[in-house]
Amino acid sequence: MFGTAFVFISSTLKINNMKKSLLMITGILVLSIFASCGSNKDLQERAPAQFADVYYTYTSEGIQLNIPVSVIQEERVDLQAVYFHGMKSPLVKSEENSNIYIANFRVGAQDMVMDVDPKKEYGNKMPQMPEESPFKIDQDEAILVFGQNEKTKFYKLTGIVEKEE
Repeated sequence: MFGTAFVFISSTLKINNMKKSLLMITGILVLSIFASCGSNKDLQERAPAQFADVYYTYTSEGIQLNIPVSVIQEERVDLQAVYFHGMKSPLVKSEENSNIYIANFRVGAQDMVMDVDPKKEYGNKMPQMPEESPFKIDQDEAILVFGQNEKTKFYKLTGIVEKEE
């Protein structure tokens, strides 16, 4: 009788250990898949387009970063956003010149209407929150975020200079 009980308990423990091992292996596999997806942030060495000299100006709203594009394959490359001076902003095509992409960054203290009547404060803009770049950059550099082949990619723009408005 004790022999049968010992065999039963022994086989039950082996099955439980196999289940635990299988569960642990599955968990490690799932974690490694998620970890590899999240760490796929590499700077591209090849530019997604041909850029002229990138520059920024100070406006009454803050900083306007201008990215002149000489050649771009718009059907394959989608310029989405840019990190610059500790902030992130979406890129939009200039209304005046379709070869320039613009990012606006609200910095400093703009005039805000403060009133007892909240309706008078309606036009106030929220300050832009800092957003750290996924890569280390200098003051004359920016990280361009673009889409290509249904993937988000990054490219470092360098030599950015200030111009008068």
